[in-house]
Amino acid sequence: MKQKHFPITLCWLGVAAAISLPDSPAAPPPAAKSPRSNTSEAAAGGTLSLDRAIRLALAHNPQLQASAARKDAAAGRALQSRAWPNPQLEVSSDDMPIHHGGLSKAKNMAGINQVVPYPGKKKADGAIGAADAAEGTAAWHLNRADLVREVKIAYCQVQTAERSAAVAADLVRVADAAAAAATKRNVAGEIALQEQLRAEIQLEQTKADKVDATREAASARQELVRLLGRPDLGGAQLTGAPDESGKLALLNVAPSSILAGHPAMVAARARRDQAVAALRRAGLEPRPDVTVGVAAGRDEAANENLMALRLSIPLPLFDRNKGKQLEAQAAVREADAGILATQQELLASWRIAVARYKAAAEQAAAHRERTLPKSEQALRLVQTGFEEGKFNFIDYLDIQRTTAEARLAYQKKLFELNSARAELEAMAQPVPAN
Repeated sequence: MKQKHFPITLCWLGVAAAISLPDSPAAPPPAAKSPRSNTSEAAAGGTLSLDRAIRLALAHNPQLQASAARKDAAAGRALQSRAWPNPQLEVSSDDMPIHHGGLSKAKNMAGINQVVPYPGKKKADGAIGAADAAEGTAAWHLNRADLVREVKIAYCQVQTAERSAAVAADLVRVADAAAAAATKRNVAGEIALQEQLRAEIQLEQTKADKVDATREAASARQELVRLLGRPDLGGAQLTGAPDESGKLALLNVAPSSILAGHPAMVAARARRDQAVAALRRAGLEPRPDVTVGVAAGRDEAANENLMALRLSIPLPLFDRNKGKQLEAQAAVREADAGILATQQELLASWRIAVARYKAAAEQAAAHRERTLPKSEQALRLVQTGFEEGKFNFIDYLDIQRTTAEARLAYQKKLFELNSARAELEAMAQPVPAN
């Protein structure tokens, strides 16, 4: 009796295994919640350091989160690439009478079919998946380094823009006082009307410059909070000051040793590993995968137990996969060229950033040590002479604008210095070894 019901039992086991699977794919994780407003850090007050800004960006930046999702997807593909195909449950009834008897007079069989991949294929698939995962990880590290660089530059941009706005505000106050004094002197008959008009025109120009500087500072803050993924920090006060030293230890390190671990180089090498594994897989593709099947059942009409063994082997007579092999060989050559191109691009970018950093450091030092002291001294001399009647309004206004332009130029050089430093530090962040 047990032998009679064996095929039916095996069938029901297969059906039960199938229906025990989930009805739908795994539910996606909940969407990231928008950052909650923090009144202590919002526009009403709060401080924000560069280190904390970087941590917030790494935690909340949506582009980096998307890159992390792509990295995890590549890891999932690598895991899936090593899996064998699932076995298949097969149930059949042969020689079933049409008019009477049904299954009770047929040959009922139930069995399992399994595809056995040719040796080496799954290993090659696993190597392709591992290289894909390595490239995804390198891409995430590259995006992370780029984000840190952009945050550093945006942070310094806000500081530079706000200092420039402060300089513009100081210039408005000075121009306003000069215009008021010019009006009084013109009324008293001490100066001509054109000098008063010149002072008033200067005042209007400084007001327009202040509006532009304020707008640029607001735009810089919007870019910073966009990178942080925290719009509630739009009014936070930035702490610290841009680096003015012009000294960086990275300049003394050989670029080849630094750039060898650059995420772009790691990704290029991973693409080559993937291409080599794909070439090996293309060579194995014509080798047949064997399908093995085992079935058992009964011939109810003859009252006999039955056993069946099936073996299916594809014959690679027409498709020898030559086209994919040629494609894979070309992909390997492309990957080799990509490694060389990436290396050259990184070396060129490194040299450009080093030259930019050194030039900015020299110019910032020249402004700090010579230009700014001389402009401040000239302003004091002209202001004293103006009060003593030795200089006219035109000379006084010109020296004030010259001094303000020198201060603004110094802030721009500091921004260039810190931007080049952020670029070099980003390029010197290697992918951690597994």
